[in-house]
Amino acid sequence: MEHDMSPEMQQCMKDCHHCHLTCLHMAATHCLEMGGKHVELAHMRLMLDCAEICQTALNFMARNSAQHAAVCRACAEICRACAASCEQLGDMQECVEACLRCAESCERMAAMG
Repeated sequence: MEHDMSPEMQQCMKDCHHCHLTCLHMAATHCLEMGGKHVELAHMRLMLDCAEICQTALNFMARNSAQHAAVCRACAEICRACAASCEQLGDMQECVEACLRCAESCERMAAMG
């Protein structure tokens, strides 16, 4: 399967997968344990949206969809918003880094699209 994909797409898929898992895990563990601003509706929804769009972008690339660039563009935008929200709260560096790495990969895929 991987031989049909560019190294950039393979990396983007890995970054999307990592971001999906990180956001889901951090939302379900760290944020719930921290409480307060970490569980405010807007932040929790953004983290879950980020996890979902990362999974969706991964799926579009995995099936070599002609629409993957559009989904990657949306994924990058949501990842950047999630990173900003996590950065603002503090103590969420793992999530910030995963989101920014995914955003950069998705922006490259969208530009290549």
